[in-house]
Amino acid sequence: MTAFTGKVVLITGGARGIGAEVARRLRAQGAYLVLIDVDPPPLRELAMELGGDEYVVAVPADVRDLAAIQAAVAQGVERFGGIDIVVANAGIASYGSVLGVDPAAFRRVIDVNLVGCFHTVRAALPSVIERRGYVLIVSSLAAYLAMPGMAAYDATKAGVEHFANALRLEVAHHGVDVGSAHMSWIDTPLVQESFTDLPAVARGLAALPGPIRKTTSVQKCGAKFERGIARRARRINVPAWVGMLRWLRPLLQTPLAERASGKTTPAWLPEMDAEVAGLGRSFSARTQALGED
Repeated sequence: MTAFTGKVVLITGGARGIGAEVARRLRAQGAYLVLIDVDPPPLRELAMELGGDEYVVAVPADVRDLAAIQAAVAQGVERFGGIDIVVANAGIASYGSVLGVDPAAFRRVIDVNLVGCFHTVRAALPSVIERRGYVLIVSSLAAYLAMPGMAAYDATKAGVEHFANALRLEVAHHGVDVGSAHMSWIDTPLVQESFTDLPAVARGLAALPGPIRKTTSVQKCGAKFERGIARRARRINVPAWVGMLRWLRPLLQTPLAERASGKTTPAWLPEMDAEVAGLGRSFSARTQALGED
């Protein structure tokens, strides 16, 4: 018996990266899974890897579509009896500064990362309340520390952190716990594609101080998520030092700190915008294709 034996876990963005790693770990601990992702082929492959229909309900759906997410939750409840744990993990990032990003891409990041988080929680929350369960909202280090060239991502990750804080207050009396996860750079397809498409981003990252420029493996991140979910954590920070930035946030937003951290921005940000213009898109090719109707 483990903390996850017999529990039903819903994960959005479950086909790749952190979502897939957490799914593998929790299935190994005896959980049943409801996996939602906008990309059907890797979703089907992962579901088969984890035992198929007996243990996994895999639903291709876009978190921007509330009705589709409600239908996916209904499938999970019908198959397994309810939802104990929600991991609202689906997220994307756009390319370009506020002046360089495609406005439609900026809006799509808001819709996936922030509105999609609301859709996920709204659809699953009645079952989670019934089971006195746990909700994990996947935010980012970006909720604590703004990064130039990532305004849409920064805004959504700060937004979902506060969404988690408000939700925690709303559902505590139901016996439901709510946490938020805050990660630095994780070696996911999203990050890999950004570095491949935009060499200026990699140069900008290399200029950052100390541990902020380092990348953590998906496996280490998944292990932290597994432990945090098991203890129904209020916050999961990956790596652990990210948690210090939460307390340092007021200092990081002072003019002095912003001048120090922004010294290299005038060099690499125009280069990034030029690279984005050369690509002719404000997303990775994969993310761009998955968002096309």
